[in-house]
Amino acid sequence: MKRETRRYGIAFAVLLVLLGGLLIWNLNAGSFPMTASQVLAILFGQGGDETASRIVWDIRLPRILGAALLGGALSISGFLLQTFFANPIASPFVLGISSGAKLTVALTMIFLLQRGILSNSFVLIGSAFVGAMLSMGFVLLVSQKIRRMSVLVICGIMVGYICSAVTDFAVTFAEDANIVNLHNWSVGSFSGITWSNLGVIAGTVGLAVLWAFCLSKPMGAYQLGESYAQSVGVSIRRFRVELILLSSVLSACVTAFAGPISFVGIAVPHLVRTLMGTSKPILVIPGCFLGGAVFCLFCDLVARTVFAPVEMSISSVTALFGAPIVIYMMVRRQSKAM
Repeated sequence: MKRETRRYGIAFAVLLVLLGGLLIWNLNAGSFPMTASQVLAILFGQGGDETASRIVWDIRLPRILGAALLGGALSISGFLLQTFFANPIASPFVLGISSGAKLTVALTMIFLLQRGILSNSFVLIGSAFVGAMLSMGFVLLVSQKIRRMSVLVICGIMVGYICSAVTDFAVTFAEDANIVNLHNWSVGSFSGITWSNLGVIAGTVGLAVLWAFCLSKPMGAYQLGESYAQSVGVSIRRFRVELILLSSVLSACVTAFAGPISFVGIAVPHLVRTLMGTSKPILVIPGCFLGGAVFCLFCDLVARTVFAPVEMSISSVTALFGAPIVIYMMVRRQSKAM
């Protein structure tokens, strides 16, 4: 027991150290490089020129905090879906949920911008939630007919391709210059996050994560099988609805503000479970939040700095680092099965 507790403590300590280090590194790095002492002086109001102060306060800090919150949200959303389907490759991106949210957000923004109306944060989250629920509803409908997870995943991928294709058509043939700029969002980016967005993100993600954490005990029972969960008093129907709503809200929030981001929802929960040596939700949920924040901060740092001032799509970078983890995970599972 002491050995397990020590391992959990070390795992959380490692994640917190990585998170702190990446927060500082992201503030320093960029096309306008700054030293750690300059950044600290600006944060504590002890000097710094106006340009550097604006870059830190208006651009980098909200972007970094947004990336951390949304990365944690996407990781937990993936873990909830993996629990629901009892499969480690389930995630919002793979099952087409992120693409469905992306489609409804893009159509909503195009509709409003063509009429000269700027959409606010709540409209974006609402439209993304509708798209996420529609995609999730289709996946659940298919799951009633098809029991094989591999076929279900293929159906989800096809839904994702269809939604992405429709989104690309809508964005490509839009006439307004502001709408054409939606292409940057449609391929995934944390660059547009502002302080006002951050307040909505923090509120939405915070409530959803707290709700998910409160479900840790029934989630642990559900992992042992539906029959066991029912025997200890878990209402399976209500529990499933809660998992669907939570995963949809979290993935919708991410898509609304950063676009679709791939592989975080699969790779990070696997890494956290491996690091901690357990699948207990009460430990994995906060671990996933920290792990998702670390993973997205690192990927955003790469996206911003490797080819600066040109910025890469965040989804391309997460795929670059996340896909090998997923491949390794699948090969390892297949080896164990043999």
